[in-house]
Amino acid sequence: MTYPDASTLVQSFQTTHWIIHLQTDGLTHSDSLLQPPFRGNCLNWVLGHIVAGRNTVLKLLGEPPIWSAEDIARYESESEPITRDEQALPLDGLLRDLDQSQQQITAALERMIPEALAAVVPFRGGEQPVAQAVAGQHWHETYHTGQLELLRQLAGTDDAVI
Repeated sequence: MTYPDASTLVQSFQTTHWIIHLQTDGLTHSDSLLQPPFRGNCLNWVLGHIVAGRNTVLKLLGEPPIWSAEDIARYESESEPITRDEQALPLDGLLRDLDQSQQQITAALERMIPEALAAVVPFRGGEQPVAQAVAGQHWHETYHTGQLELLRQLAGTDDAVI
């Protein structure tokens, strides 16, 4: 089976990084904490969840994570919703961490040789080639990136950025 090569993965992460910045442009930290009127979570949690997922990508690529286990815990799947300011990391900090993760992911992938991407590693209770695991993590990121469009609207932007 063939998995994405490094340049395809770089482009994929660059695309979601760009969309995330478009969807968060002009929003305040308070905007990021607005809860949807349906079962879901605020933009702050979704963005933090994306950054937490990128920590997993960094580990898969042999890079140091940018977040501590404590930071990851507040944004991991099935964590409690963020409903108060003191529970959340600041929006501008989340965006800086997203940018840092983008730089590290890009640099790591640009250094990767095809054999390293094909190496089989333990992942989610099984084993997968690194490229497959990273591509799966990116798919998960795209799912949450799409949620940002609706969460942006909670702040009253009433716009379409893409």
